[in-house]
Amino acid sequence: MANTVLERTPRDQLSPEAGAAWDMLNGLTGEPAFIEAMAAAPELLDLVMNQFYGRIFFGGRVNERYKQLLRLRLSLAHGCRSCNLQNVVGTRAAGFSDEAIASIEGDRSSFSDAERDVLDFADQMVMTNGEGRMSADLHARLRRHFDAAQICELAVVAGFIGGMAKMAFVLELVEKEAVCPLSPA
Repeated sequence: MANTVLERTPRDQLSPEAGAAWDMLNGLTGEPAFIEAMAAAPELLDLVMNQFYGRIFFGGRVNERYKQLLRLRLSLAHGCRSCNLQNVVGTRAAGFSDEAIASIEGDRSSFSDAERDVLDFADQMVMTNGEGRMSADLHARLRRHFDAAQICELAVVAGFIGGMAKMAFVLELVEKEAVCPLSPA
């Protein structure tokens, strides 16, 4: 369970919209600390849940299937238990098998070219890759499947998710797994 120092708003004191987000997150992960803490700033909770997830992640230019794959690759690398619990569910719902999910960090030969290129891009975006970059080769491979605006969207999604993971770790809103690069020594 998360041990955030931030004030947490109990479920029965949340707005109906925040309560629905609490129910969803608690059902997926059993840990709704993110919603309880963010309820103090409803406009920020709206930014994350509705503007980012509602309009960009589950909408936007890029098929959600690719964004689910990108998001799970990032959360696996970042070691966020809460994120991994919900992202595995989302990745399954996007049509990926448990075998495919298990191979994200290993042999990616079962993925399509576009999916492998998205995973390679995610590898560049993980917070532990201080040398991450969009090489000419990676850009050319992504351009076979995505236009310039879609590549920008993938980058914003990855950047937002990585930044939110860092914030959630720093504020102790999520549980870290042993592989988390921000775990204490």
